[in-house]
Amino acid sequence: MVAVKAADVDAFVARPDPARLVVLVFGPDAGLVSERASAIVKASVDDVNDPFALARLEGEAIAAEPTRLVEEAQTMPLFGGRRAVWLKAGSRNIAPAVEAVLALPPGGCRVVIEAGDLRRNAPLRALCERAKNAVALPCYADSERDRGRLIDDEMRAAGLTLTPEARALLIPLLGGDRAASRNEIRKLALYARGRDQVDVEDVTAVVSDASALALEDIIDAAFAGRPAEVEAQLGKARTASASAGALLFNAQRQLAQLHKWRVAIEDGTPFSLEAVQPPLHFRRKALVDAALKAWNAARLATAMAELADAVLQSRRRPALADSIAERALLAIATQGRRSAA
Repeated sequence: MVAVKAADVDAFVARPDPARLVVLVFGPDAGLVSERASAIVKASVDDVNDPFALARLEGEAIAAEPTRLVEEAQTMPLFGGRRAVWLKAGSRNIAPAVEAVLALPPGGCRVVIEAGDLRRNAPLRALCERAKNAVALPCYADSERDRGRLIDDEMRAAGLTLTPEARALLIPLLGGDRAASRNEIRKLALYARGRDQVDVEDVTAVVSDASALALEDIIDAAFAGRPAEVEAQLGKARTASASAGALLFNAQRQLAQLHKWRVAIEDGTPFSLEAVQPPLHFRRKALVDAALKAWNAARLATAMAELADAVLQSRRRPALADSIAERALLAIATQGRRSAA
């Protein structure tokens, strides 16, 4: 079995084992998956901009034409040097195509597969964990230590330091997506250009709460009636150490907003999500629209009472707060699905 532990993935990325010619990079943190896949690709070819050295493929195309992956893996670079294939997996099963590549004699082409969150028994993951010439690299949401190291690395690269108070404030503002976190830190560094140190005022002025949008994803999915999605997102939230209090607070806030909008709709008041203030993030609009269609004002009022009871129970029994919050959100999602049916 060649399943690398999450704590050892960075070491592999820094020095990829040449015997592992198929590398599967997967996990719920899409930003980290992309970042690590890119790093391995760069370590596998002399020039990532050379189309003869690097072939970029999509999973949908490979699922439709599995032999193409073998052909690309066996293609020799036109001008010599190292070659790699960067394959972005989609929703279709590409395990048969990858299995054919694994059966090839050892060669000089590395196949790097960028995938989303895969269950342990997913065919692609199981195949790469089992093969001796492949490796599977999991990418989970950054821990507090990971976020701290990311901050330090980016600030060092920018020639900046942070006050201890600014660093302590910044860490919890970063979320479970590495790319989003890195962008927030770089935005802060750009804001502080020309100075030596970043302070609390800089962090407050520039950095948005990248973890808040992740919580909103869970809440929006719940009210849109998507229990399976809620369950998956809750798993990510647990990994990122999101608190039950934050989940319930955001749920109550969204519920109050939905109730206000539904009352307006049922009263015949002109309403459009495009006009709400503050504006909704573009990626939330479809789910919020689905929630407004699935619920009426009366059912939302009932949900308010049930959610308030969950908040009370979580405060009375803090040891069970996570379970209480998750049960409440899954109940909302189930009700939303029934209402939408």
